[in-house]
Amino acid sequence: MRSFTSTASAGALSTRLSSLEIMLESLIKGDDQPRDTLPALPARPVTRGRRPASRKFHPPSLKIETDSPKREDISALESNKEVVFKSGLFGSKRLSRNERKEADSPYFKSIQVEIEERPEGLVSPNSPVLSAFPVDENLGLFDTLDYALKKVITVSPDVLLPANPSILDGVDDLIQLSYLNEPSVLHNLCVRFSRNFVYTKAGPVLIALNPFKEVPLYGKDLISAYREKQMDSPHVYAIADAAFTGMMRDGINQSIIISGESGAGKTETAKIAMHYLAALGGESGMEYQILQTNSILEAFGNAKTSRNDNSSRFGKLIEIHFSSTQKICGAKIQTFLLEKSRVVQRASGERSYHIFYQLCAGAPPDIKDKLKIKEVMDYDYLKKGNCLRIDGVDDAKQFKMLMKALDTMEMAKEDQMKVFSILSAVLWLGNIKFSVIDSENHVEVLSNEGLTNAAKLLGCKIKDLKAVLSTRKIHAGSDHITQKLTLIQATDGRDALAKAMYASLFDWLVERINKSLKIGDNCRSGQSISILDIYGFESFHKNGFEQFCINYANERLQQHFNRHLFKLEQEEYVDDGIDWTRVEFVDNTDCLNLFEKKPLGLFSLLDEESTFPKATDLTFANKITEHLNSNPCFKAERGGTFGICHYAGEVSYDASGFLEKNRDPLHSEYINLLLSCQNQLAKLFASKMSSVSQKKSNHRTSFDGQKHTVGTEFKAQLFKLMQQLESTTPHFIRCIKPNSRHRAGLYDSELVSHQLRCCGVLEVVRICRAGYPTRFTHQQFAERYGLLFMGQTSSQEPLSISVAILQQFNIAPEMYQVGYTKIFFRAGQIAVLEESRNRVIQGIIWAQKVFRGMQARREYQVLRKNATIMQSFIRRWLARKQFKDLKNKLLSKHTPGPQKMQIHIEETNGGSISEQVNAPVVTELERRVIKAEETLRVKEEENLMLRRAMKQYEQRWEDYEAKMKEMEHIWQKQLTTLQISLAAAKKRLENDLVVIRPGNRHSSSPLVHPQYDSEDTMSAGTPTPETTPPPPPTPPLESSITTPQESADPHQVVVHLEKEFEHRHQAFDADIVNLMAEPASSVSANAEAELRKLKERFTTWKRDYKARLRDAKSSLHEFNSNSCPKRWWGTVWNAKCV
Repeated sequence: MRSFTSTASAGALSTRLSSLEIMLESLIKGDDQPRDTLPALPARPVTRGRRPASRKFHPPSLKIETDSPKREDISALESNKEVVFKSGLFGSKRLSRNERKEADSPYFKSIQVEIEERPEGLVSPNSPVLSAFPVDENLGLFDTLDYALKKVITVSPDVLLPANPSILDGVDDLIQLSYLNEPSVLHNLCVRFSRNFVYTKAGPVLIALNPFKEVPLYGKDLISAYREKQMDSPHVYAIADAAFTGMMRDGINQSIIISGESGAGKTETAKIAMHYLAALGGESGMEYQILQTNSILEAFGNAKTSRNDNSSRFGKLIEIHFSSTQKICGAKIQTFLLEKSRVVQRASGERSYHIFYQLCAGAPPDIKDKLKIKEVMDYDYLKKGNCLRIDGVDDAKQFKMLMKALDTMEMAKEDQMKVFSILSAVLWLGNIKFSVIDSENHVEVLSNEGLTNAAKLLGCKIKDLKAVLSTRKIHAGSDHITQKLTLIQATDGRDALAKAMYASLFDWLVERINKSLKIGDNCRSGQSISILDIYGFESFHKNGFEQFCINYANERLQQHFNRHLFKLEQEEYVDDGIDWTRVEFVDNTDCLNLFEKKPLGLFSLLDEESTFPKATDLTFANKITEHLNSNPCFKAERGGTFGICHYAGEVSYDASGFLEKNRDPLHSEYINLLLSCQNQLAKLFASKMSSVSQKKSNHRTSFDGQKHTVGTEFKAQLFKLMQQLESTTPHFIRCIKPNSRHRAGLYDSELVSHQLRCCGVLEVVRICRAGYPTRFTHQQFAERYGLLFMGQTSSQEPLSISVAILQQFNIAPEMYQVGYTKIFFRAGQIAVLEESRNRVIQGIIWAQKVFRGMQARREYQVLRKNATIMQSFIRRWLARKQFKDLKNKLLSKHTPGPQKMQIHIEETNGGSISEQVNAPVVTELERRVIKAEETLRVKEEENLMLRRAMKQYEQRWEDYEAKMKEMEHIWQKQLTTLQISLAAAKKRLENDLVVIRPGNRHSSSPLVHPQYDSEDTMSAGTPTPETTPPPPPTPPLESSITTPQESADPHQVVVHLEKEFEHRHQAFDADIVNLMAEPASSVSANAEAELRKLKERFTTWKRDYKARLRDAKSSLHEFNSNSCPKRWWGTVWNAKCV
């Protein structure tokens, strides 16, 4: 039992109360303390402390790089000296200074930590008391301070970290931890791991620990639960569901980036995510094919390594495309940097690719006989590494699964045999032996089983294969010189041919898979989810060119991780103008520049050195040491090695083989040999190699001088991949390996801590706790949650509506910030709004459901009623028919002869009569009935036609009546205008006559003003339609009426015009009334002609009347001129005339 002794007075209390109880008690007593006194520091829990686990653990060191802080560092802390510790994250450094003295700090008390003696290995690796960590103000970057067991040391409380209350043990999100430090994170992960909860959230990042056993966390039931949002605990299903929901909601492509060390479970995690997406977008048949690709790619691209039994030796990006109906409609697979060297050589304890062992163990006898396949021990390529089997893996069973997957991908049996023949040829190439024939180490090929079988499987001649493997033709002008190869050259050439054939086969398989998963025409939405499963960061005892490229790819992915979770996050806060304190993190831009910078980057210098024929790996190491020694991320070493400070730590690389692997040479004679083979796949591979070789030679002679080496091509592939990922919304899954022994239930704190540092998980949690992970633009927020707003705002702008909604739901101001273009929320705040929105939408849906139900029931009742009526008619018709048939049957049965028949008629009074009717009479009656029915039918048709004609006549009469009413209205307006004009003329004439002749008895007669124009006045009304053509001249309308020109007195002219107007007005009114009074039945075809004639008479009279009215005006003008030579209108001129 661990015990603690302290000189502090609170020590006794800490042994009886938990840290949470002490904290609550200090808060209660806070009012009694002075304001400048700091609250008591909660003591570490003892009675409720975490007990050590029963299994054995090594003491934790939690060291930063290679060594723990030494005793001198602890002494320096106690003596207030400045100590430089190497940082626990990203390899940076910071200063730790014990600046405050004992008198300045209320917490500074000497604490003795006493640990009872116990056997090593019984100490829990998660106890926060075993290690002490200096903590800064933000509880972020920390260092470890180890001490030896079985000893008592005295340290300052400033270097200890507070522990979380036990109630927070095993929380599913690290953001919920009260104290965020490395021991707390390690303990929380350990608690969840011991409970088989292998998934934990760290803000937007999912941490997945490999359990190395089957756990009950998968299956159709859990898929349905996450799909229906019944579960929200951390899981790969939740990440895949979030990606699918974001793609369908926002229309933006998504990506799931899975990273971690070898053996952390990246491949299995990718398969779990694919299973969930296949369940979401199923029912198309394509999802099963996508899942079967895993078996093919694992067989040809995975192998057993020292760290993982199923390690992916290539990177892959799987794009799953979805249609507008949310169904999978296609997929595409991209691969990166297959480790070809594993075909011919590998480290001890490792295997080559799984397919070789599966083929030897599970191929049927007929295939083995045909392709000359033997046991694994018979092949030299497979015996290297001294590992032929994997515990718990049945290679024969795996081969059957592979055959099923190939059938699912619709690969023909003939093509499958071609694939297996290439694999067998590669294995037999490894069995070809060479013998030295002279002192210069020249060799010749031995004739053995390997040579014979390889030539037979490739379809080439044995002598041609022997010549290519042992000699080399050199072109010197027009001459051809044959040069024998040394043993090393011949072996390297044979291995290069085997590696090239296998790599070409792998690429061909990926192309065939992509053809089978081709995106269909129904996939026009362009929406996709990409799953990236790429090799994790690797650091072995000896690291070569493969680890060099793999770790460079991880540097690129780490920068993508930093950009989205650190850089872009904080830059968005600053750009939107919210109150934010920047969180510092270590950027790996310097390390990337070390790789990519031109012309003095690692790849540039490697390509430059690869062009020199006499260059060696040592000259390359010396060259980069000379040019890059000033870079802080580069470490120069001796003996052809160099070191690079990656984000996950420093890695030492051996330059041996860098130039050869970067050049990836394959002599043209090998390509020509494959072109001459009868094997169709070998010919296809050779043609592609030839085109690639031609492109390389063209680029070497081009102006830009770009070199197509393995490193350059891989860098270009990686750039393309990063551009593709940048256009998507990323979701990160960090896979963690809990122990290096691959044992279930074993938790290595030191190993987990190292991986967490590499992943930058703690920085993610810190930013998420301090930041605002949820955000909406003002427009998006108003559109999505505007339906929740119950009040009224003076402005309808999105910002005003958004702020009003937040105030309506009483969201605390510290839980959100309003930026220039967006609203930022703390984690979990948007859930309240989403819940309310879902309730409102459910209510709307319920109301719509009720209304549609009522509408459907009403329609059903109508249909039911109509159906009942129809059924009644049908039943009545059937009954009548049945009765008629029965009656005819009875009549035919009781008829005595062919000439007569007996008819029995049952009357309503219950009596019956019988009579005999002659058959001819009945026939005649039936004929008359039929004739009457035909006549009735004809009459009904005639009646129907007459009704239609009557309707047409009525419609025409209504049209004529409407036209006549319209013409009457027009005439009334024109006549009214004429009356007004005549009245005005009479009035003005009377006034003029009164002035000129006051004694005249006719002074009251109206006269027209000489300046009045009747045409202008009449034009104020509705004019005569211009479409009416002017009629020809007509005689005077009335012989009894004297024209205005025949009258000598202007007064008589006006009176005559007035009488004529009244007379015509009455005449036209009478004509219209008579025409309107005619009934509809008397409407003839001449009605329209009569109406036209009436209109022409009115137009002729109106024109004649206007002419006589103008003549009367002229007469009045002359009369007034003779009576008064000056102008007579106006008051002044009238007075002068008088």
